[in-house]
Amino acid sequence: MEEIFQHFRKEEQQFIEQASGWLREVEDRYSPKLTDFLDPRQRFIVEAVMGSSDVKMMSSGTFKDAERQRVLLYPSYFEPQQEDFNTTVFELKYPSKFVNLRHPDILGSLMSLGLDRSKFGDIRIDNERVQLAVMNEISPYLQSNFVSAAKVKVQLNEVSDAVELIETSEEWTEESYTVSSMRLDTVMSSVYNISRQKASALIHGGKVKVNWTMQEQPSFELHESDMISSRGYGRVRLIMIEGRTKKDKVRLQVGRLEAKK
Repeated sequence: MEEIFQHFRKEEQQFIEQASGWLREVEDRYSPKLTDFLDPRQRFIVEAVMGSSDVKMMSSGTFKDAERQRVLLYPSYFEPQQEDFNTTVFELKYPSKFVNLRHPDILGSLMSLGLDRSKFGDIRIDNERVQLAVMNEISPYLQSNFVSAAKVKVQLNEVSDAVELIETSEEWTEESYTVSSMRLDTVMSSVYNISRQKASALIHGGKVKVNWTMQEQPSFELHESDMISSRGYGRVRLIMIEGRTKKDKVRLQVGRLEAKK
């Protein structure tokens, strides 16, 4: 375990221990283990924990290229099917002629029901159409209790045909930057072309996430492969640290996904 810990941040140790418990459960019981919805960083950690284990791993979020997916850990004899992921996709029926629901509207309404973020997957929006993936275990609860979003009445209709699922396409561009340090506020200042004061204000305001987790410390030290997302500024992935300049500045290669307007 200590060998794994040294490759990850201290705040990720609890999740590493949880993933290790899942692995032991599959090995001891010789039966599959299905997780809640995990973000890409969490799935990366699960793969690292598995190492050379005989346990196999498959993930699905039902949507094509889903960001949040349930992970199925299973012994070699087991042959997983899509049904094993126990996921339902609902489409929201609401008065779209009068209001356009946005991602924060849906997310806020779901969280207000007392649901943990891991209980539902991607929220997809295409013009007036809104769909969300949820665990089968909470589907009845949602159908009874998720009745409004942004003060608008909503109704959940199950999407049973895969061709009806909303598909999204993302375009990443690669760019190079030179930064004085790997502090979060310093890197944000460069890649978003804003002042460090503005970057710090965004961080302190709870508008910045690193690897899908809110980060409120401007001095937070970034690592290679980290994902930064800032509300209104889009997402940036630190693809590679290319080295240092003669003035000891860090050369970064980043991928940028522009904010949706």
